[in-house]
Amino acid sequence: MDAAHIRNFCIIAHIDHGKTTLSDRLLARTGTVSEREMRDQLLDAMDLEQERGITIKAHPVTMYYKAHNGETYELNLIDTPGHVDFSYEVSRSLSACEGALLIVDAAQGVEAQTVANVHMAMKQNLTIIPVINKIDLPHANVEEVKKQLEDILAIPADQAILASAKAGIGIDDILEAVVTRVPPPQPTPAPSLQALMFDSKFDTYKGVITYVRVFNGSLRPGMLVKLLHSGKTVEIKEVGSFNPKPYVRDELTMGEVGYLTANIKSPAEVKMGDTLTDARHPSPALPGFKEVHPMVFSGIYPINTADYEHLKANLGKLQLNDPAFVYQPESSVALGFGFRCGFLGLLHMEIVQERLRREYDMDIIATYPSVVYRVTLTDGTVKEIDNPVFLPEPNHIQTIEEPMVRAFLICPNEYIGDLMLLVADRRGEVKHTETIDPRRVMLTAELPLNEILIDFHDRIKSITRGYGSMDYEFIEPRAADMIKLDILVNGEPVDAFSCIVHRSKAESRGRALAAKLKEVIPRQQFQVAIQAAIGGKIVARETVKAFRKDVTAKCYGGDITRKRKLLEKQKEGKKRMKSIGSVDIPQEAFIAVLKA
Repeated sequence: MDAAHIRNFCIIAHIDHGKTTLSDRLLARTGTVSEREMRDQLLDAMDLEQERGITIKAHPVTMYYKAHNGETYELNLIDTPGHVDFSYEVSRSLSACEGALLIVDAAQGVEAQTVANVHMAMKQNLTIIPVINKIDLPHANVEEVKKQLEDILAIPADQAILASAKAGIGIDDILEAVVTRVPPPQPTPAPSLQALMFDSKFDTYKGVITYVRVFNGSLRPGMLVKLLHSGKTVEIKEVGSFNPKPYVRDELTMGEVGYLTANIKSPAEVKMGDTLTDARHPSPALPGFKEVHPMVFSGIYPINTADYEHLKANLGKLQLNDPAFVYQPESSVALGFGFRCGFLGLLHMEIVQERLRREYDMDIIATYPSVVYRVTLTDGTVKEIDNPVFLPEPNHIQTIEEPMVRAFLICPNEYIGDLMLLVADRRGEVKHTETIDPRRVMLTAELPLNEILIDFHDRIKSITRGYGSMDYEFIEPRAADMIKLDILVNGEPVDAFSCIVHRSKAESRGRALAAKLKEVIPRQQFQVAIQAAIGGKIVARETVKAFRKDVTAKCYGGDITRKRKLLEKQKEGKKRMKSIGSVDIPQEAFIAVLKA
Protein backbone atom coordinates (compact mmCIF):
# COMPACT_ATOMS: atom_id res chain seq x y z
CA MET A 1 0.00 0.00 0.00
CA ASP A 2 1.25 3.57 -0.69
CA ALA A 3 2.67 5.38 2.33
CA ALA A 4 -0.07 8.06 2.37
CA HIS A 5 -2.59 5.39 3.38
CA ILE A 6 -0.49 3.81 6.17
CA ARG A 7 -0.80 4.76 9.86
CA ASN A 8 1.47 3.30 12.57
CA PHE A 9 0.34 3.77 16.16
CA CYS A 10 0.56 2.11 19.57
CA ILE A 11 -1.61 2.10 22.70
CA ILE A 12 -0.05 3.34 25.95
CA ALA A 13 -1.54 3.57 29.44
CA HIS A 14 -1.12 2.69 33.10
CA ILE A 15 -1.68 -0.97 33.96
CA ASP A 16 -5.37 -2.01 33.88
CA HIS A 17 -6.77 1.08 32.10
CA GLY A 18 -8.20 -0.94 29.21
CA LYS A 19 -5.53 -1.08 26.46
CA THR A 20 -6.08 -4.75 25.55
CA THR A 21 -9.89 -4.46 25.62
CA LEU A 22 -9.68 -1.46 23.26
CA SER A 23 -7.36 -3.34 20.88
CA ASP A 24 -9.92 -6.22 20.86
CA ARG A 25 -12.68 -3.76 19.84
CA LEU A 26 -10.51 -2.22 17.09
CA LEU A 27 -9.80 -5.70 15.67
CA ALA A 28 -13.52 -6.56 15.71
CA ARG A 29 -14.62 -3.20 14.21
CA THR A 30 -12.14 -3.38 11.30
CA GLY A 31 -13.11 -7.01 10.60
CA THR A 32 -9.51 -8.19 11.09
CA VAL A 33 -10.78 -11.04 13.25
CA SER A 34 -14.07 -12.81 12.52
CA GLU A 35 -16.75 -13.01 15.22
CA ARG A 36 -16.20 -16.77 15.44
CA GLU A 37 -12.51 -16.33 16.32
CA MET A 38 -13.00 -13.34 18.59
CA ARG A 39 -12.29 -13.73 22.32
CA ASP A 40 -11.21 -11.43 25.15
CA GLN A 41 -7.53 -10.47 25.42
CA LEU A 42 -6.96 -11.69 21.86
CA LEU A 43 -3.49 -10.15 21.51
CA ASP A 44 -2.30 -11.53 24.87
CA ALA A 45 -1.22 -14.89 23.48
CA MET A 46 0.74 -16.15 26.53
CA ASP A 47 -1.00 -18.24 29.22
CA LEU A 48 0.56 -15.97 31.83
CA GLU A 49 -0.97 -12.86 30.23
CA GLN A 50 -4.39 -14.49 30.12
CA GLU A 51 -4.19 -15.66 33.74
CA ARG A 52 -2.94 -12.45 35.29
CA GLY A 53 -4.88 -10.10 33.01
CA ILE A 54 -1.73 -8.10 32.20
CA THR A 55 0.19 -7.51 29.00
CA ILE A 56 3.81 -8.68 29.16
CA LYS A 57 4.89 -8.53 25.49
CA ALA A 58 4.06 -5.84 22.93
CA HIS A 59 1.94 -7.33 20.09
CA PRO A 60 1.85 -5.90 16.54
CA VAL A 61 -1.21 -6.36 14.32
CA THR A 62 -2.17 -4.99 10.85
CA MET A 63 -5.78 -3.83 10.25
CA TYR A 64 -7.49 -2.47 7.13
CA TYR A 65 -10.08 0.25 7.78
CA LYS A 66 -12.41 1.98 5.33
CA ALA A 67 -12.65 5.57 6.59
CA HIS A 68 -15.61 7.98 6.25
CA ASN A 69 -13.91 9.61 3.24
CA GLY A 70 -14.25 6.32 1.33
CA GLU A 71 -10.49 5.56 1.29
CA THR A 72 -9.06 2.30 2.77
CA TYR A 73 -6.15 2.66 5.21
CA GLU A 74 -3.62 0.17 6.56
CA LEU A 75 -3.41 0.62 10.34
CA ASN A 76 -0.44 -0.99 12.11
CA LEU A 77 -1.23 -1.19 15.83
CA ILE A 78 1.13 -2.23 18.64
CA ASP A 79 -0.51 -3.03 22.00
CA THR A 80 2.01 -2.37 24.81
CA PRO A 81 2.34 -3.41 28.51
CA GLY A 82 1.44 -0.96 31.29
CA HIS A 83 3.54 -2.22 34.22
CA VAL A 84 6.69 -0.23 35.12
CA ASP A 85 8.86 -3.39 34.81
CA PHE A 86 8.02 -3.69 31.10
CA SER A 87 8.61 -0.05 30.12
CA TYR A 88 11.45 -1.23 27.84
CA GLU A 89 8.84 -3.04 25.69
CA VAL A 90 6.97 0.28 25.44
CA SER A 91 10.07 2.28 24.40
CA ARG A 92 10.84 -0.26 21.63
CA SER A 93 7.25 -0.13 20.36
CA LEU A 94 7.23 3.69 20.29
CA SER A 95 10.27 3.70 17.99
CA ALA A 96 8.21 1.85 15.32
CA CYS A 97 5.28 4.33 15.37
CA GLU A 98 4.26 7.89 14.43
CA GLY A 99 1.37 8.17 16.88
CA ALA A 100 0.13 6.90 20.24
CA LEU A 101 -3.34 6.41 21.72
CA LEU A 102 -3.10 7.46 25.37
CA ILE A 103 -5.77 5.63 27.40
CA VAL A 104 -6.86 7.12 30.74
CA ASP A 105 -9.39 5.40 33.00
CA ALA A 106 -12.34 7.77 33.63
CA ALA A 107 -12.72 6.44 37.18
CA GLN A 108 -9.04 6.35 38.23
CA GLY A 109 -7.62 9.32 36.32
CA VAL A 110 -3.96 9.92 35.47
CA GLU A 111 -1.68 7.42 37.25
CA ALA A 112 2.10 7.17 37.76
CA GLN A 113 2.83 5.02 34.69
CA THR A 114 0.56 7.20 32.49
CA VAL A 115 2.91 10.13 33.15
CA ALA A 116 6.04 8.03 32.46
CA ASN A 117 4.67 6.65 29.16
CA VAL A 118 3.57 10.10 27.94
CA HIS A 119 7.08 11.47 28.54
CA MET A 120 8.53 8.56 26.54
CA ALA A 121 6.13 9.23 23.65
CA MET A 122 6.90 12.97 23.70
CA LYS A 123 10.66 12.27 23.53
CA GLN A 124 10.03 10.29 20.31
CA ASN A 125 7.95 13.24 18.93
CA LEU A 126 4.85 11.09 18.48
CA THR A 127 1.35 12.49 17.94
CA ILE A 128 -0.60 11.72 21.12
CA ILE A 129 -4.36 11.10 20.92
CA PRO A 130 -5.91 11.09 24.43
CA VAL A 131 -8.79 8.63 24.98
CA ILE A 132 -10.84 8.74 28.20
CA ASN A 133 -11.96 5.11 28.62
CA LYS A 134 -14.64 3.44 30.82
CA ILE A 135 -17.00 6.48 30.69
CA ASP A 136 -19.94 4.10 31.28
CA LEU A 137 -18.79 3.26 34.84
CA PRO A 138 -21.12 4.68 37.55
CA HIS A 139 -18.24 6.48 39.33
CA ALA A 140 -16.57 7.85 36.16
CA ASN A 141 -15.56 11.50 36.49
CA VAL A 142 -14.85 12.74 32.96
CA GLU A 143 -14.50 16.45 33.82
CA GLU A 144 -11.92 15.69 36.52
CA VAL A 145 -9.87 13.53 34.13
CA LYS A 146 -9.95 16.27 31.45
CA LYS A 147 -8.60 18.73 34.04
CA GLN A 148 -5.81 16.26 34.95
CA LEU A 149 -4.87 15.85 31.25
CA GLU A 150 -4.30 19.61 31.05
CA ASP A 151 -2.70 20.14 34.48
CA ILE A 152 -0.42 17.09 34.72
CA LEU A 153 0.29 16.12 31.09
CA ALA A 154 -0.22 19.50 29.32
CA ILE A 155 -2.53 17.87 26.71
CA PRO A 156 -5.53 19.99 25.56
CA ALA A 157 -8.70 18.41 27.01
CA ASP A 158 -10.82 19.26 23.93
CA GLN A 159 -8.74 16.73 21.93
CA ALA A 160 -9.80 13.85 24.19
CA ILE A 161 -12.11 11.16 22.77
CA LEU A 162 -14.71 9.75 25.18
CA ALA A 163 -15.00 5.97 24.88
CA SER A 164 -15.85 2.71 26.55
CA ALA A 165 -13.98 -0.23 25.06
CA LYS A 166 -16.14 -2.76 26.88
CA ALA A 167 -19.44 -1.23 25.69
CA GLY A 168 -18.06 -0.39 22.22
CA ILE A 169 -18.65 3.39 22.62
CA GLY A 170 -16.45 5.77 20.62
CA ILE A 171 -14.56 3.08 18.63
CA ASP A 172 -15.33 4.75 15.25
CA ASP A 173 -14.18 8.14 16.62
CA ILE A 174 -10.86 6.58 17.66
CA LEU A 175 -10.28 5.01 14.23
CA GLU A 176 -11.17 8.29 12.46
CA ALA A 177 -8.81 10.20 14.81
CA VAL A 178 -5.97 7.79 13.96
CA VAL A 179 -6.55 8.35 10.22
CA THR A 180 -6.84 12.15 10.46
CA ARG A 181 -4.40 13.03 13.28
CA VAL A 182 -1.54 10.50 13.02
CA PRO A 183 0.85 11.56 10.22
CA PRO A 184 1.65 9.04 7.44
CA PRO A 185 5.22 7.59 7.52
CA GLN A 186 7.89 9.64 5.72
CA PRO A 187 10.95 8.08 4.00
CA THR A 188 14.41 8.82 5.45
CA PRO A 189 17.03 10.53 3.23
CA ALA A 190 19.10 7.28 3.12
CA PRO A 191 19.94 5.91 -0.40
CA SER A 192 18.65 2.34 0.17
CA LEU A 193 16.75 -0.02 2.50
CA GLN A 194 16.54 0.86 6.21
CA ALA A 195 14.45 -1.28 8.59
CA LEU A 196 14.45 -1.22 12.40
CA MET A 197 14.37 -4.55 14.26
CA PHE A 198 12.19 -3.88 17.31
CA ASP A 199 11.37 -7.40 18.52
CA SER A 200 12.02 -11.06 17.75
CA LYS A 201 11.25 -14.61 18.83
CA PHE A 202 12.66 -18.08 18.24
CA ASP A 203 10.85 -20.73 16.21
CA THR A 204 12.13 -24.32 16.17
CA TYR A 205 11.46 -24.69 12.42
CA LYS A 206 12.12 -21.20 11.04
CA GLY A 207 14.93 -20.06 13.38
CA VAL A 208 14.84 -16.44 14.51
CA ILE A 209 11.70 -14.51 13.46
CA THR A 210 12.40 -10.76 13.51
CA TYR A 211 9.74 -8.03 13.82
CA VAL A 212 10.65 -5.00 11.69
CA ARG A 213 9.42 -1.53 10.80
CA VAL A 214 10.54 -0.45 7.30
CA PHE A 215 11.71 3.19 7.25
CA ASN A 216 13.07 3.22 3.69
CA GLY A 217 12.98 0.92 0.64
CA SER A 218 11.19 -2.45 0.74
CA LEU A 219 11.78 -6.03 1.90
CA ARG A 220 11.16 -9.03 -0.40
CA PRO A 221 12.01 -12.75 -0.17
CA GLY A 222 15.34 -13.55 -1.87
CA MET A 223 16.95 -10.17 -0.97
CA LEU A 224 20.39 -10.13 0.62
CA VAL A 225 20.34 -7.86 3.69
CA LYS A 226 23.00 -6.92 6.21
CA LEU A 227 22.60 -6.69 10.01
CA LEU A 228 24.67 -3.60 10.81
CA HIS A 229 25.46 -4.48 14.45
CA SER A 230 26.81 -8.00 13.84
CA GLY A 231 27.93 -7.31 10.24
CA LYS A 232 26.25 -10.57 9.14
CA THR A 233 24.71 -10.84 5.64
CA VAL A 234 21.58 -13.02 5.37
CA GLU A 235 19.06 -13.91 2.67
CA ILE A 236 15.39 -13.17 3.40
CA LYS A 237 13.24 -16.32 3.18
CA GLU A 238 9.79 -14.92 4.00
CA VAL A 239 8.10 -11.61 4.89
CA GLY A 240 4.64 -11.02 6.30
CA SER A 241 2.33 -9.19 8.69
CA PHE A 242 0.10 -10.11 11.63
CA ASN A 243 -3.69 -10.28 11.74
CA PRO A 244 -3.00 -11.18 14.66
CA LYS A 245 -1.64 -14.54 13.46
CA PRO A 246 1.32 -14.17 11.06
CA TYR A 247 0.43 -14.36 7.34
CA VAL A 248 2.83 -14.30 4.36
CA ARG A 249 3.03 -11.29 1.99
CA ASP A 250 4.91 -10.59 -1.25
CA GLU A 251 6.78 -7.60 0.21
CA LEU A 252 6.89 -5.05 3.03
CA THR A 253 7.11 -1.51 1.67
CA MET A 254 8.22 1.79 3.24
CA GLY A 255 6.27 2.57 6.42
CA GLU A 256 4.90 -0.94 6.98
CA VAL A 257 5.32 -3.11 10.08
CA GLY A 258 5.70 -6.89 9.86
CA TYR A 259 8.08 -9.80 10.32
CA LEU A 260 10.80 -11.52 8.33
CA THR A 261 12.59 -14.87 8.53
CA ALA A 262 16.10 -15.37 7.18
CA ASN A 263 18.76 -18.03 7.63
CA ILE A 264 19.47 -16.87 11.22
CA LYS A 265 19.81 -19.96 13.40
CA SER A 266 21.42 -18.56 16.57
CA PRO A 267 19.70 -16.07 18.91
CA ALA A 268 23.14 -14.51 19.63
CA GLU A 269 23.35 -13.06 16.07
CA VAL A 270 20.34 -10.74 16.52
CA LYS A 271 20.47 -7.53 18.55
CA MET A 272 17.32 -5.52 19.27
CA GLY A 273 17.44 -1.97 17.89
CA ASP A 274 19.72 -3.10 15.02
CA THR A 275 19.22 -1.78 11.48
CA LEU A 276 18.68 -3.99 8.41
CA THR A 277 20.02 -2.57 5.16
CA ASP A 278 20.77 -3.66 1.58
CA ALA A 279 23.92 -5.83 1.54
CA ARG A 280 25.13 -4.36 -1.80
CA HIS A 281 24.38 -0.66 -1.10
CA PRO A 282 24.35 -0.25 2.69
CA SER A 283 22.66 2.74 4.38
CA PRO A 284 23.70 4.23 7.75
CA ALA A 285 22.16 2.85 10.97
CA LEU A 286 18.88 4.19 12.39
CA PRO A 287 18.94 5.45 15.97
CA GLY A 288 18.29 2.28 18.06
CA PHE A 289 17.07 2.14 21.65
CA LYS A 290 19.24 2.91 24.63
CA GLU A 291 20.79 -0.07 26.40
CA VAL A 292 18.89 -1.02 29.54
CA HIS A 293 20.77 -1.91 32.69
CA PRO A 294 19.23 -4.62 34.86
CA MET A 295 18.51 -3.52 38.41
CA VAL A 296 17.65 -6.77 40.20
CA PHE A 297 19.92 -9.83 40.13
CA SER A 298 19.15 -13.40 41.07
CA GLY A 299 20.84 -16.76 40.47
CA ILE A 300 18.87 -19.33 38.44
CA TYR A 301 20.02 -22.95 38.83
CA PRO A 302 18.66 -26.21 37.36
CA ILE A 303 17.31 -28.52 40.07
CA ASN A 304 18.87 -31.43 38.16
CA THR A 305 22.50 -30.49 37.36
CA ALA A 306 22.33 -32.53 34.12
CA ASP A 307 19.92 -29.86 32.72
CA TYR A 308 22.62 -27.13 32.73
CA GLU A 309 23.21 -27.07 28.93
CA HIS A 310 19.46 -27.27 28.30
CA LEU A 311 18.91 -24.26 30.60
CA LYS A 312 21.67 -22.33 28.82
CA ALA A 313 20.03 -22.85 25.39
CA ASN A 314 16.59 -21.86 26.70
CA LEU A 315 17.91 -18.68 28.37
CA GLY A 316 19.34 -17.67 24.96
CA LYS A 317 15.92 -18.14 23.30
CA LEU A 318 14.18 -16.25 26.09
CA GLN A 319 16.65 -13.33 25.89
CA LEU A 320 15.88 -13.02 22.16
CA ASN A 321 12.22 -12.47 23.03
CA ASP A 322 13.04 -10.23 26.03
CA PRO A 323 16.24 -8.18 25.49
CA ALA A 324 15.91 -6.49 28.90
CA PHE A 325 16.87 -9.82 30.51
CA VAL A 326 20.62 -10.64 30.80
CA TYR A 327 22.50 -13.68 32.15
CA GLN A 328 26.02 -15.01 32.72
CA PRO A 329 27.32 -18.34 34.12
CA GLU A 330 28.15 -18.72 37.82
CA SER A 331 28.55 -21.57 40.29
CA SER A 332 27.61 -22.08 43.92
CA VAL A 333 28.87 -24.59 46.49
CA ALA A 334 25.31 -25.42 47.55
CA LEU A 335 23.50 -25.33 44.20
CA GLY A 336 26.14 -26.33 41.63
CA PHE A 337 26.38 -24.67 38.18
CA GLY A 338 23.84 -22.06 37.10
CA PHE A 339 23.44 -18.48 35.86
CA ARG A 340 23.46 -15.00 37.39
CA CYS A 341 20.47 -13.27 35.79
CA GLY A 342 19.60 -9.56 35.67
CA PHE A 343 16.02 -8.21 35.54
CA LEU A 344 14.36 -4.77 35.39
CA GLY A 345 12.26 -5.43 38.48
CA LEU A 346 10.59 -8.05 40.60
CA LEU A 347 7.55 -8.70 38.39
CA HIS A 348 9.96 -9.07 35.45
CA MET A 349 11.96 -11.63 37.47
CA GLU A 350 8.82 -13.56 38.42
CA ILE A 351 7.56 -13.64 34.80
CA VAL A 352 10.93 -14.81 33.39
CA GLN A 353 11.12 -17.66 35.94
CA GLU A 354 7.52 -18.65 35.24
CA ARG A 355 8.13 -18.61 31.45
CA LEU A 356 11.17 -20.86 31.88
CA ARG A 357 9.03 -23.33 33.82
CA ARG A 358 6.07 -23.27 31.44
CA GLU A 359 7.33 -22.55 27.94
CA TYR A 360 10.64 -24.42 28.22
CA ASP A 361 9.61 -27.04 30.80
CA MET A 362 12.59 -26.32 33.09
CA ASP A 363 12.83 -27.32 36.76
CA ILE A 364 14.69 -24.35 38.26
CA ILE A 365 15.45 -22.76 41.61
CA ALA A 366 16.19 -19.04 42.06
CA THR A 367 18.32 -17.42 44.77
CA TYR A 368 17.38 -14.40 46.86
CA PRO A 369 17.17 -11.24 44.64
CA SER A 370 19.91 -8.63 45.16
CA VAL A 371 21.00 -5.32 43.61
CA VAL A 372 24.39 -4.04 42.37
CA TYR A 373 26.54 -2.36 45.02
CA ARG A 374 29.48 -0.13 44.14
CA VAL A 375 32.34 -0.97 46.53
CA THR A 376 35.40 1.30 46.90
CA LEU A 377 38.37 -0.54 48.39
CA THR A 378 41.05 0.99 50.63
CA ASP A 379 43.55 0.94 47.71
CA GLY A 380 41.15 3.09 45.63
CA THR A 381 39.86 0.43 43.21
CA VAL A 382 36.10 0.34 42.57
CA LYS A 383 34.20 -2.96 42.19
CA GLU A 384 30.59 -3.63 41.26
CA ILE A 385 29.19 -6.46 43.39
CA ASP A 386 25.87 -8.16 42.59
CA ASN A 387 26.56 -11.36 44.55
CA PRO A 388 27.25 -11.35 48.33
CA VAL A 389 29.81 -14.16 47.86
CA PHE A 390 32.20 -11.73 46.10
CA LEU A 391 32.02 -8.97 48.73
CA PRO A 392 35.61 -8.31 49.97
CA GLU A 393 36.58 -8.55 53.65
CA PRO A 394 35.38 -5.56 55.75
CA ASN A 395 38.97 -4.40 56.51
CA HIS A 396 39.57 -3.88 52.74
CA ILE A 397 36.40 -1.83 52.18
CA GLN A 398 36.40 1.97 52.33
CA THR A 399 32.76 2.63 51.29
CA ILE A 400 29.79 0.70 49.89
CA GLU A 401 27.34 2.67 47.73
CA GLU A 402 23.85 1.29 47.18
CA PRO A 403 21.57 2.12 44.21
CA MET A 404 18.82 4.64 44.97
CA VAL A 405 15.47 5.35 43.31
CA ARG A 406 13.21 8.37 43.19
CA ALA A 407 9.70 6.96 43.64
CA PHE A 408 6.49 8.76 42.68
CA LEU A 409 3.61 7.47 44.80
CA ILE A 410 0.04 8.50 43.96
CA CYS A 411 -2.58 7.80 46.63
CA PRO A 412 -5.90 9.07 48.07
CA ASN A 413 -5.51 11.86 50.67
CA GLU A 414 -6.48 9.75 53.70
CA TYR A 415 -3.55 7.33 53.24
CA ILE A 416 -0.70 9.90 53.24
CA GLY A 417 0.34 9.17 56.86
CA ASP A 418 0.47 5.40 56.34
CA LEU A 419 2.50 5.74 53.14
CA MET A 420 4.97 8.11 54.84
CA LEU A 421 5.43 5.54 57.63
CA LEU A 422 6.06 2.83 55.03
CA VAL A 423 8.69 4.99 53.28
CA ALA A 424 10.41 5.76 56.62
CA ASP A 425 10.38 2.05 57.53
CA ARG A 426 12.21 1.32 54.25
CA ARG A 427 14.99 3.84 55.06
CA GLY A 428 13.48 6.34 52.62
CA GLU A 429 12.71 10.04 52.79
CA VAL A 430 9.69 11.89 51.38
CA LYS A 431 11.06 14.94 49.56
CA HIS A 432 7.79 16.69 48.72
CA THR A 433 4.06 16.19 48.24
CA GLU A 434 1.78 17.79 45.68
CA THR A 435 -1.98 17.73 45.24
CA ILE A 436 -3.16 16.26 41.93
CA ASP A 437 -6.89 16.77 42.45
CA PRO A 438 -9.23 17.19 45.46
CA ARG A 439 -8.97 13.45 46.26
CA ARG A 440 -5.37 12.44 45.52
CA VAL A 441 -1.80 13.49 46.22
CA MET A 442 1.57 12.54 44.76
CA LEU A 443 4.48 11.89 47.14
CA THR A 444 8.01 12.08 45.76
CA ALA A 445 10.36 9.96 47.88
CA GLU A 446 13.96 8.76 47.65
CA LEU A 447 14.61 5.17 48.77
CA PRO A 448 17.28 2.47 48.44
CA LEU A 449 16.39 0.06 45.61
CA ASN A 450 17.21 -2.85 47.93
CA GLU A 451 14.31 -1.87 50.22
CA ILE A 452 11.62 -1.79 47.52
CA LEU A 453 12.66 -5.10 45.98
CA ILE A 454 10.46 -7.64 47.66
CA ASP A 455 6.99 -6.51 48.68
CA PHE A 456 6.97 -2.71 48.50
CA HIS A 457 4.44 -2.52 45.65
CA ASP A 458 2.16 -5.04 47.41
CA ARG A 459 2.34 -3.05 50.64
CA ILE A 460 1.36 0.17 48.83
CA LYS A 461 -1.65 -1.62 47.30
CA SER A 462 -2.77 -3.06 50.66
CA ILE A 463 -2.26 0.21 52.60
CA THR A 464 -4.24 2.24 50.02
CA ARG A 465 -6.97 -0.44 49.48
CA GLY A 466 -5.74 -0.87 45.90
CA TYR A 467 -5.97 2.83 44.95
CA GLY A 468 -2.24 3.62 45.20
CA SER A 469 0.12 3.50 42.23
CA MET A 470 3.86 3.80 41.91
CA ASP A 471 6.50 4.60 39.34
CA TYR A 472 10.23 5.07 39.90
CA GLU A 473 13.40 6.27 38.22
CA PHE A 474 17.02 5.65 39.17
CA ILE A 475 19.21 8.32 40.74
CA GLU A 476 22.89 8.33 41.71
CA PRO A 477 24.02 5.69 44.26
CA ARG A 478 24.75 6.76 47.84
CA ALA A 479 27.12 5.49 50.53
CA ALA A 480 25.43 3.36 53.22
CA ASP A 481 26.43 1.16 56.15
CA MET A 482 25.95 -2.18 54.34
CA ILE A 483 27.28 -5.47 55.72
CA LYS A 484 27.30 -9.11 54.69
CA LEU A 485 25.06 -11.45 56.67
CA ASP A 486 26.20 -15.09 56.65
CA ILE A 487 24.12 -18.12 57.65
CA LEU A 488 26.08 -20.97 59.26
CA VAL A 489 24.61 -24.47 59.41
CA ASN A 490 26.52 -26.71 61.85
CA GLY A 491 29.36 -24.16 61.81
CA GLU A 492 29.68 -24.18 57.98
CA PRO A 493 28.70 -21.01 56.00
CA VAL A 494 26.13 -21.69 53.22
CA ASP A 495 26.79 -19.20 50.39
CA ALA A 496 23.30 -19.54 48.87
CA PHE A 497 21.78 -17.94 52.01
CA SER A 498 24.26 -15.00 52.27
CA CYS A 499 22.89 -11.51 51.67
CA ILE A 500 24.03 -7.89 51.87
CA VAL A 501 21.87 -5.89 54.31
CA HIS A 502 21.92 -2.56 56.13
CA ARG A 503 23.47 -2.84 59.60
CA SER A 504 20.26 -1.62 61.28
CA LYS A 505 18.27 -4.50 59.73
CA ALA A 506 20.86 -7.28 59.92
CA GLU A 507 19.78 -8.72 63.28
CA SER A 508 16.05 -8.94 62.46
CA ARG A 509 16.80 -10.43 59.03
CA GLY A 510 19.18 -12.97 60.61
CA ARG A 511 16.55 -14.02 63.17
CA ALA A 512 13.89 -14.41 60.45
CA LEU A 513 16.18 -16.56 58.25
CA ALA A 514 17.33 -18.75 61.16
CA ALA A 515 13.74 -19.32 62.31
CA LYS A 516 12.67 -20.24 58.77
CA LEU A 517 15.57 -22.66 58.35
CA LYS A 518 14.77 -24.35 61.67
CA GLU A 519 11.35 -25.29 60.24
CA VAL A 520 12.69 -26.79 57.01
CA ILE A 521 16.01 -28.51 57.87
CA PRO A 522 15.21 -32.13 58.81
CA ARG A 523 16.30 -33.47 62.22
CA GLN A 524 19.54 -35.44 62.36
CA GLN A 525 20.99 -37.92 64.89
CA PHE A 526 22.75 -34.94 66.50
CA GLN A 527 21.83 -31.31 67.32
CA VAL A 528 22.21 -28.86 64.41
CA ALA A 529 23.00 -25.22 65.17
CA ILE A 530 21.71 -22.61 62.69
CA GLN A 531 23.44 -19.27 63.22
CA ALA A 532 23.31 -15.84 61.57
CA ALA A 533 26.69 -14.09 61.68
CA ILE A 534 28.10 -10.67 60.80
CA GLY A 535 31.80 -11.25 60.36
CA GLY A 536 32.78 -13.22 63.49
CA LYS A 537 29.81 -12.05 65.60
CA ILE A 538 26.79 -14.35 65.95
CA VAL A 539 23.56 -12.27 65.97
CA ALA A 540 20.92 -15.04 65.96
CA ARG A 541 20.75 -18.76 66.67
CA GLU A 542 18.22 -21.56 66.37
CA THR A 543 18.77 -25.25 67.17
CA VAL A 544 17.31 -28.24 65.36
CA LYS A 545 16.82 -30.88 68.08
CA ALA A 546 18.40 -34.33 67.63
CA PHE A 547 16.47 -37.58 67.28
CA ARG A 548 16.52 -39.33 70.65
CA LYS A 549 17.02 -43.05 70.73
CA ASP A 550 15.99 -44.59 74.06
CA VAL A 551 19.14 -46.64 74.82
CA THR A 552 17.92 -47.48 78.33
CA ALA A 553 14.81 -49.29 77.05
CA LYS A 554 16.40 -52.76 77.38
CA CYS A 555 17.80 -51.97 80.84
CA TYR A 556 15.24 -52.82 83.49
CA GLY A 557 15.92 -53.26 87.17
CA GLY A 558 19.36 -53.06 88.74
CA ASP A 559 21.41 -50.06 89.84
CA ILE A 560 21.14 -46.49 88.41
CA THR A 561 24.82 -46.67 87.40
CA ARG A 562 23.93 -49.19 84.65
CA LYS A 563 21.59 -46.63 83.01
CA ARG A 564 24.13 -43.82 83.47
CA LYS A 565 26.82 -45.92 81.77
CA LEU A 566 24.59 -46.48 78.71
CA LEU A 567 23.69 -42.74 78.49
CA GLU A 568 27.38 -41.73 78.75
CA LYS A 569 28.21 -44.16 75.95
CA GLN A 570 25.45 -42.64 73.76
CA LYS A 571 26.69 -39.11 74.54
CA GLU A 572 30.21 -40.03 73.36
CA GLY A 573 28.79 -41.49 70.14
CA LYS A 574 26.72 -38.34 69.42
CA LYS A 575 29.78 -36.16 70.08
CA ARG A 576 31.86 -38.15 67.61
CA MET A 577 29.02 -38.12 65.04
CA LYS A 578 28.69 -34.34 65.35
CA SER A 579 32.39 -33.83 64.67
CA ILE A 580 32.29 -35.88 61.45
CA GLY A 581 28.60 -35.66 60.50
CA SER A 582 27.44 -33.31 57.72
CA VAL A 583 23.99 -31.76 57.38
CA ASP A 584 22.25 -32.38 54.08
CA ILE A 585 20.13 -29.31 53.32
CA PRO A 586 17.18 -30.33 51.11
CA GLN A 587 16.19 -28.34 48.02
CA GLU A 588 12.90 -27.38 49.73
CA ALA A 589 14.90 -25.51 52.39
CA PHE A 590 16.42 -23.21 49.75
CA ILE A 591 13.03 -22.59 48.18
CA ALA A 592 11.39 -21.89 51.57
CA VAL A 593 14.11 -19.41 52.60
CA LEU A 594 13.88 -17.58 49.27
CA LYS A 595 10.16 -17.16 49.89
CA ALA A 596 10.69 -16.00 53.48
